[in-house]
Amino acid sequence: MKRLLFIFLVLMPLMAWSQTPSVNPVSTYYRIDEYGKEDTGDVNGKVMSAPFRVVFSANPSIPEGEGYNSYVHYEWTITNTKLPRTATDDATETVIKRYEEEFELEFTESGSYVVKLCVLFYDEDGIEESNIRYKINEDEDKDEDPKVITFSISESKLEFPNGISPNGDKRNDELKPKEGYKGIVEFHAIIFNRWGKKLYSWDDVNGSWDGKIGGKPVKDGVYFLHVTAKGSDGINYNIKKAINVISGYNNGENEGRAPED
Repeated sequence: MKRLLFIFLVLMPLMAWSQTPSVNPVSTYYRIDEYGKEDTGDVNGKVMSAPFRVVFSANPSIPEGEGYNSYVHYEWTITNTKLPRTATDDATETVIKRYEEEFELEFTESGSYVVKLCVLFYDEDGIEESNIRYKINEDEDKDEDPKVITFSISESKLEFPNGISPNGDKRNDELKPKEGYKGIVEFHAIIFNRWGKKLYSWDDVNGSWDGKIGGKPVKDGVYFLHVTAKGSDGINYNIKKAINVISGYNNGENEGRAPED
């Protein structure tokens, strides 16, 4: 009898715990990487490069027949803190609120993000303060609060080489941003000839120019690139530079360097 009583006393808290609701927030990002492929994963704890989308889901576990699912209120608080760029600037903070169990957001601004979820379960009598039956993380200042998602978005970077050698050797065959570009949320590039005639343009930072017009290679010589872009940190890029096209260069067979710097 004492043994049965002991087992009951041990199991009773576990039974009570198993009959209370819980949430396990999930944050899944989707973005196109520099190779044009879709990259996805958990955004929590990551340092990302904008732009990308995130699907947030409360992922609730609600006991059936307990009345917890009569009225459920979700409140997400997404805070972005931007550090000052210079000694004279101040840190800025923006807050986004969402009230769905699951939603999607696109992120295009740099900064440090903190995402917190509060859930209130009301009884059958309606959504009133006195009818709250159960709370999850209503107090955002609790040290033990586990329902927090954090990630950051790095500052932008965009540079282009001085030329290309479109000879099919898979080395510097296309005009595209240098490796390490990041945080570009708007982009437009145009190629002109020396007389100012527009030859080619593209609107995707992951795109490129292969040194051809209408499927035919252009003549070796100097062309001109004009890029207008915007970074996740608010920087506006206005790049104008001469581009050397040297198709005769082939893996060091010719003297001199490839026009890649």
